[in-house]
This record gives sequence, structure tokens and C-alpha cells, in this order.
Amino acid sequence: MYLGKITGNIIVGQSGGPTAAINASLAGVYKAGKDAGAEKVFGMLHGIQGLLEGKLIDLSEKITCDLDLELLKRTPAAYLGSCRYKLPDYNKDTKDYEKLFQILKEQEISAFFYIGGNDSMDSIRKLSEYGELLKSPIRFIGIPKTIDNDLEITDHTPGYGSAAKFIAASTKEIIRDSLVYNQKNLTIIEIMGRHAGWLTAAAALAKGNDCEGADRIYLPEKDFDKDAFLKDITALQKEKKSLVIAVSEGIHLADGRFVCELSDKDFYVDEFGHTMLTGAGAYLSALVKREIGCKTRAIELNTLQRCASHIASLTDIEEAFEVGKRGVIAAAAGVTGVMAVIKRVSDSPYLCTYETHNIKEIANMEKKVPLSWIKEEEDGMSEEFLRYAKPLIMGEVMPVMVNGLPMHLEYVSER
Repeated sequence: MYLGKITGNIIVGQSGGPTAAINASLAGVYKAGKDAGAEKVFGMLHGIQGLLEGKLIDLSEKITCDLDLELLKRTPAAYLGSCRYKLPDYNKDTKDYEKLFQILKEQEISAFFYIGGNDSMDSIRKLSEYGELLKSPIRFIGIPKTIDNDLEITDHTPGYGSAAKFIAASTKEIIRDSLVYNQKNLTIIEIMGRHAGWLTAAAALAKGNDCEGADRIYLPEKDFDKDAFLKDITALQKEKKSLVIAVSEGIHLADGRFVCELSDKDFYVDEFGHTMLTGAGAYLSALVKREIGCKTRAIELNTLQRCASHIASLTDIEEAFEVGKRGVIAAAAGVTGVMAVIKRVSDSPYLCTYETHNIKEIANMEKKVPLSWIKEEEDGMSEEFLRYAKPLIMGEVMPVMVNGLPMHLEYVSER
């Protein structure tokens, strides 16, 4: 595909929670940018927050050969560092915008790429709109990233496939381990997901000829009923001794309270007003132990879901690289205020194409799991979900092994 021509320099940053595939998108932007003729590809250290402090590097000094590029694609977390920095409304406060555009002008930036999720796409929306007010020639492009898979328009989001693969594999292994002892026991796996249950739904992929799968899957798309939950666990334990259930960290009661908030612990709130959710599994484990009396265990997959590059999906890594490349193609064509998106052509054989879409129809939106994909009895997900998710976890990315461990591209010293 013809990349077009990039003049001057370009800059790329990463924001929000990292994934096993976010650096593959960084590699895609870098490679396509250089191929399109960009003189320099700058990287923001810690996203927009770092850029406001003048922290940026020339990526050519860090990516010096093809091996570096391949290592970058296999390196977890955000190579450039991340942030959760909320740009103010430019109609009320232009200080950040004036400083950012001055920095971009000084560095002769012609295109700005931001790899992230919903909040990052809101930043691209604001920057592109402010740029239009100034009649700035700089193009602002969003590159999708989030394990939550909750960005609108795109069929799925890079980062989700690898996280789903890790969750499905871990669920399968936990189920196997739970069968060791001949006694009643309940294992609760707490999986990330505030309002959208895509990650927890991935536990359903563990089911197969050699695994019964999770006994119950609870997503935040549906209200959680404690009494019904206890009644269900009691009934299930009459049928089998060992139970494994998967719950989203964001499951909530009908009155809107998160289950994790029923505990007496304090919660951290970030720049965007998001409460850090943790403890739903521990609360339910204690509840069952107290009310039913069986052995219980709560397992939080936590950050392992997003950093397990050793079991990354090849499909995910390849698509992450391609959306980075698609963003550069859009910038070279003079487009601004868009996000690169994935469009599914077919499930079998699995085939996708790449294009861009207006950021205003993506930012501040949230894609949830369709209710029709959630089984009423809550023991799994529908065939529609399985057809959707299975292709995303396919293929393996073999790490470059050194001394028995995966090798990563060395992080920037300034971080």
C-alpha cells in the first residue's frame, strides 16, 4: 500500500494503561513514518504530560536496526512511558494548548500520533479541534489501544486479543489446579473491566474438549444480585465440588454501587475521576466463606492481563503494527482528527481491513458486550461471542530468549 509522503518531523506518544501490543503500534508508527520520509520520529516520554515538560527523544537513537524493531514489538508495557493526563476544555483554559503547539512548532512537527484508549482519543479530539481553530497544518491521529476493547467503531482494539489469550489460558490452568483436592472449594477469578466486560467474557474461551470452562461468568453489563449469587453457588455445589467463576472488577448492584465498594477499604481516584476498582473477588470469596462455609480463594489477575507478552497473540501484534501504519498513511494524506480502525470482513476465514474514522464519533463513547451475547444462566457466553473472540487470540509470538528469559528492548534511561 502506498504510504504517501511525510514532510518534516512526526511525534508519537503512549497514554493510559499499557498492553502487550502497544509497543507494536509504536513500531508501526516509527517504521511507516521513516518509510514515508519523516526526517525524525520523536517519542514523548510519559505522553502529553511529559511533552508539556519538554521530555522527548529521537527514536532513531533507540531503534537502530531491524532486531530493535522486532524486540520493541515483543516488549510489554509502554516503551515511552505513559500518563493519565486530562487536557482541559480549550474553551475555558488554553494554557496547555499554547505550550504544546509551541513545542510542536519548535520541533517542526507535521503529524502527532497518540496511542491509547478512550481518554487518549478525547485528547486527540481536543487537539485536532484546537488545531483547526488555529488553522494549524499539524495532523492529529489516534491509534487505538486498550485491553478493555471498549472503543467504538473499530471491530476490536489492539491489546485485547493478547489479554484475552492470557485470561483464557490462565482460567484453563486455574480450573485444572482446582480439581486437585477432593473437597468443596470455590475459586473466584477477578478480571479487569469497569463498565465493559469484554475481558471477563474471554474466560469463556477456556472451555473445550479438555476443559469444562468457568462455571459462571459475571459481567458489568448486568446488575449483580448477591442473594441470587449465594443461592446459585449453593445449588452448583450439590452438583460438583470444585467451582471456578470469573467476575469483572466492575460488577455492580442494581443501585449502582460496585461490589468492591462493599468492603471497607479506601480507593484511589485518578485524574479522570476513575476509581481504581479492586477487591470484588476478595469480597465475594469472604461472603461465600461466611455464608456457605466452603474453602474459597480469590485470584486477581491484575496487571498480568496487560503485560504478559510471553503469551501474546500473533494476530494482536500484527494488527497493532498495522493500525500504527494506517495512522501514518492518514497523516501523509493530510487527514486530521481521526482514529485508525479495524474493520472485520469475515470470521472464517478471519479477515480484516484498516481505515480511519472521525474521532468525534469515537471519543467519550464506550462499547459494551451486547446483552444478546451473555447467556441468561450466566454460565458462559454465546456462540456469537466465541466466533467474535476466537480469531483474536490466534497465533503465537515467540520471544527472543536470552538466559532462559524473554529479551526486551531496553527502556529509555530518562524514564
